[in-house]
Amino acid sequence: MYSILWLFDTLITLYVWILIASAILSWLVVFNVVNAHNPIVRSVGEFLWRVTEPVLAPLRRVLPNLGGIDVSPVILIILLYFIRNLVFELVAGS
Repeated sequence: MYSILWLFDTLITLYVWILIASAILSWLVVFNVVNAHNPIVRSVGEFLWRVTEPVLAPLRRVLPNLGGIDVSPVILIILLYFIRNLVFELVAGS
């Protein structure tokens, strides 16, 4: 059972890092630090968008508009850690 929990924890941690990388890359593109027309940057950005957008889009529809500030990655990270801790408590309690 601990191997499954370890895998679950590792997948959540990996997805959190992907969310952070996606947010940082979007900031770098917006502030013209990296060129979005570069094929490597474009392919990394496309990968990050395809992995994160299906989960972030429903959150963005629910959250109120904060005037250009996107807090959906932060909310998703908090939800992921909450779910992780909840699963660990349920397993430890049984």
